[in-house]
Amino acid sequence: MSKRRVVITGLGAITPIGIGVDAFWEGLKQGVSGAGPITLFDVTNHETKFACEVKGFDATKWIDAREARRYDRYCSFAVAAAELAIEHAGLSNWEGINRERVGVVVGSGIGGLGVFEEQSKILFDRGPRRLSPFFIPMMISDIAAGIISIRHSLKGINFAVTSACATGTHAIGIAYRHVLFGDADIVICGGAEAAVTPVGVGGFNSMKALSTRNDDPTHASRPFDKDRDGFVMGEGSGIVVIETLESAKQRGAKIYAEIAGLGFTGDAHHLTAPAPEGDGARRAMEAAIAESGLPKTAFGYINAHGTSTDYNDKFETMAIKNVFGEHAYKLAVSSTKSMTGHLLGAAGGVETIAATLAVANGILPPTINYTTPDPECDLDYVPNVAREKVVEAALSNTFGFGGHNAVLAIKRFVE
Repeated sequence: MSKRRVVITGLGAITPIGIGVDAFWEGLKQGVSGAGPITLFDVTNHETKFACEVKGFDATKWIDAREARRYDRYCSFAVAAAELAIEHAGLSNWEGINRERVGVVVGSGIGGLGVFEEQSKILFDRGPRRLSPFFIPMMISDIAAGIISIRHSLKGINFAVTSACATGTHAIGIAYRHVLFGDADIVICGGAEAAVTPVGVGGFNSMKALSTRNDDPTHASRPFDKDRDGFVMGEGSGIVVIETLESAKQRGAKIYAEIAGLGFTGDAHHLTAPAPEGDGARRAMEAAIAESGLPKTAFGYINAHGTSTDYNDKFETMAIKNVFGEHAYKLAVSSTKSMTGHLLGAAGGVETIAATLAVANGILPPTINYTTPDPECDLDYVPNVAREKVVEAALSNTFGFGGHNAVLAIKRFVE
């Protein structure tokens, strides 16, 4: 079967800097930080006391109140973001759509960590007979995909992807493959995470992965800056609607961008550290570019993984230079994690939306909190202020613990 063109027609974002794609995009353009003191639990005994929480989220805007009580926070984020993406794509009533050809691929890096913690406490304090009958379905990381399909009677491909911080991009990438080769015509895809919990923050603290800049949270996430001291945990969800060009044209849908290629690789190196010189990242970017059929000079922007950790930022920079050579210094490279924090399994979904809007609107989001250049990170990171620049194509990079690398190539839509 010949390949089909796959386009992005719907965007749904639940993020620490805005709920809904318009608020999210405005936050990116304005360089807003989503960081602040943690309000979701008592941080007295935690080393890091801040995060990028989603503010003002009311699940009952999208979910029946009784149902919402049976969802973990990550699942509520995913369902809400999916509803926003479906509405954004003009698919709310599904008129004329064969829903056996519509799929859902939504993942989470961790799943229902909050529910797991609550139910574990009940188990130890009151015994196993007091566990909720909804504990398992509330916790498992595939349940968001299942619930989204149930709500809209979508009977095509349906599963979750889990690859730590590369989850969202793997979900969109594998959905793209299924549309590309004819397994589905439309797929709702992306990632969700809600790990700002006592165990989540404490666990990353024990790894020394989080910033401890407690006296200045809004300046703590500083990707590629010499004074970076770890990432800032975020939460939320990014879901997109992708479909064949033929399907989008038949529906008269607005097309934001086209997915042109993807690259999946493994580091085979270390549990948490990236491979030296970003070897796995380099190969993933090379694969995405090769599949796109575009010359490297067509790429004008990279939405970097850019976590604000020492090795990630240095090795991602090396990987970009190894891929692009001299063109690396003509590229704009920014990390929207400087504003959203690191959304873990949701990062790829949210950052695909950022890259899509950058290509569609000719505006490149900045890397905020960039004040002190690092000689080992010497590219153009779009420091502190968004930039108007039309680019033909962009890469969206995400890399996960375990050496999982996923890169999407997104190009400006041309008929």
